[in-house]
Amino acid sequence: MSVRLFKIFRGDKTSGKMNDYKIDIDKGMVVLDVIHRIQAEQAGDLAVRWNCKAGKCGSCSVEINGKPKLSCMTRMNEYSDGEIIYVRPIKTFPIMKDLVTDVSWNYEQNKKITPFSPSPNSKDNNGDYRMMQEDVDRVQEFRKCIECYLCQNVCHVLRDHDRKDKFIGPRFLIRLAGLEMHPLDVADRIPVVKDSFGSGMCNITRCCTDVCPEHIQLTDNGIIPLKERVVDRYYDPIKLLFRKLFKRNKGYKYP
Repeated sequence: MSVRLFKIFRGDKTSGKMNDYKIDIDKGMVVLDVIHRIQAEQAGDLAVRWNCKAGKCGSCSVEINGKPKLSCMTRMNEYSDGEIIYVRPIKTFPIMKDLVTDVSWNYEQNKKITPFSPSPNSKDNNGDYRMMQEDVDRVQEFRKCIECYLCQNVCHVLRDHDRKDKFIGPRFLIRLAGLEMHPLDVADRIPVVKDSFGSGMCNITRCCTDVCPEHIQLTDNGIIPLKERVVDRYYDPIKLLFRKLFKRNKGYKYP
């Protein structure tokens, strides 16, 4: 057992400060364990969001020594003896109290996405949908998301520029990518990906991929292919020429 110094943000959306807590640390503890011990022994009113404590619910997202992490998956032995541990709420979303932020904006964005829309004609003679295993594997990666919103937190468009009015964020770009890549889906979301969801505002820094606790390749496997689909439809020079040549044909559906 050793004594460590924790500096934890205490406050709300109006004001706050870093409070000091000296606490005994046992071998094998994670940061969330320490926060719970501080709650039990020194600060019973300390607010922190958590649920499964197994890295699968995404509830306990915080910033530990400046890095966005799941507090339940961050072991104390990652830090050297005597190192001060700073724990702050994730920056991108409004603070409710202490380490708890209001992430409801994300739920509102999710509602805007057209859900999975398969064609009834895709069913086989038994009334089942069938697809190749490689297509299953491709979209299954994106379904590993636990909605911790660490990717949303580090995205500079949301974090630094606060463009929540124009940009949906990496978490929902990969949901859109998964739907667009699904071989049975027939909905066309590319126009809203470009105009309403702001795919062009992402400049591929890969910071979202770096912080994903599920190791989803958000940028390479999701966001870049989705942006390529937008470019292919709206900025491909051959297709632009094709539209000009056939623009008088009102019954033609332009590519």
